Amino acid sequence: MNLFDLPRGFTLAFLFVLGSCIGSFLNVCIHRFPSRQRLRDQLSALNSHGSGCPKCSAAIRWYDNVPLLGWLMLRGKCRSCHRPISARYPFVEALTALLFVAVYQAEMPSAGISVDPVRTGLFSPDGPQSLVGMWSADVWLHARYALHIAMICGLIVATFIDAELKIIPDGCTIPVLLLALIMSTGFGQIYIVPVWFQGFSEVNAIRPTAPEWLQPVLFYWDAQPFVESFPRLHGFLVSFVGCVVGAGAIWLVRIIGFWVLRQEAMGFGDVVLMGMIGSVIGWQPVMVVFFLAPMLAVVAAAAAWLTRRHREIPYGPWLSIAALLLLLFWKHIWPFARPVFDLGPLLLLLGGMMVVCLIVSLQMIQLLKRYLGLQPQEDPATDDNAWCSADHLSYYNSERTDVQVGLWKTQLWNGVRSGQGTTAVHRWRSGQRD
Repeated sequence: MNLFDLPRGFTLAFLFVLGSCIGSFLNVCIHRFPSRQRLRDQLSALNSHGSGCPKCSAAIRWYDNVPLLGWLMLRGKCRSCHRPISARYPFVEALTALLFVAVYQAEMPSAGISVDPVRTGLFSPDGPQSLVGMWSADVWLHARYALHIAMICGLIVATFIDAELKIIPDGCTIPVLLLALIMSTGFGQIYIVPVWFQGFSEVNAIRPTAPEWLQPVLFYWDAQPFVESFPRLHGFLVSFVGCVVGAGAIWLVRIIGFWVLRQEAMGFGDVVLMGMIGSVIGWQPVMVVFFLAPMLAVVAAAAAWLTRRHREIPYGPWLSIAALLLLLFWKHIWPFARPVFDLGPLLLLLGGMMVVCLIVSLQMIQLLKRYLGLQPQEDPATDDNAWCSADHLSYYNSERTDVQVGLWKTQLWNGVRSGQGTTAVHRWRSGQRD
């Protein structure tokens, strides 16, 4: 018996419940990651104390902590202080549960059929189904699904933090990146497309008319024998090269944007986020995400400019949405992208031309701004009023005047709360009388 023999409705119901529980954990990550700078501190914060009301610090009872139902039974208010609880908490739980179900429906064969990878949502002619004698399709399909779900969980945390604070903590990216490297190497059969493929007909069509200096890059290499001989090494290369290309693409835009616009075009958190996405799906799909995300973000950027005159928007959410759309609609997106990657070595030449076009277009935008008399935006590196990480931590700590918020109450020297002006509030909450 394999996992596909289970009733489809039972599987989807189980995934919905599991996803809502994981979503509750993601809420903890969203709440606690921004208060720490280092990765180790972010991860240790997840187990530092129990969940409590951010307003009155009252511990949340287990039956109030049931995903989705707990918030509804409380009617969105704390049981102790009756202050509103953000609707973000049930929204994240419901979103995670729905994505668990939607990705499973998109990636797995339909109910009632044999385990046929050809009928999966991420099918590619050069995909892992060509490897025989390793893992059964039942195993590697579910392992790939689990890795993609781990990536989506990281994307959810990164999206909500970046949308609110314009930062992407390492806690939502680095662990998934390392997991992708380990699983890709261990299974060797959970990639979507191989690390290299190209069209033989495209190379032959270009070679006779290409100039002599271009001939050395017009080679053809069939990577399939290498994939079959060294599957785990190939799995590692898919993940590693995907990480390097994904992070490198954003890093290149970051450098060019700073050089031309004299301001930071991309944050370093976006670089790590794109590296994480590439380590999971490979370098060809992550380049599709790289070009798809700006198409989605341009609408948000225009709306932000027209409504609030903001020149900057967080880019992490749009990278996350683009990666999710690629997984859900692979069969519709990939046929348009594959012919580009069939060019093989010519991709390097095409990439160089696109970099030049990017530089020229940014220079033209700068000239247009000067012609219209628009003032350039201040460089954050030289702007004394720029919001930095230290400012964010100061703001966060000023909102947490009670040093024991979310912690078990212990005896403190009276001078601690007196210096913070919270003595009267503490005595009232603890029921003390004069």
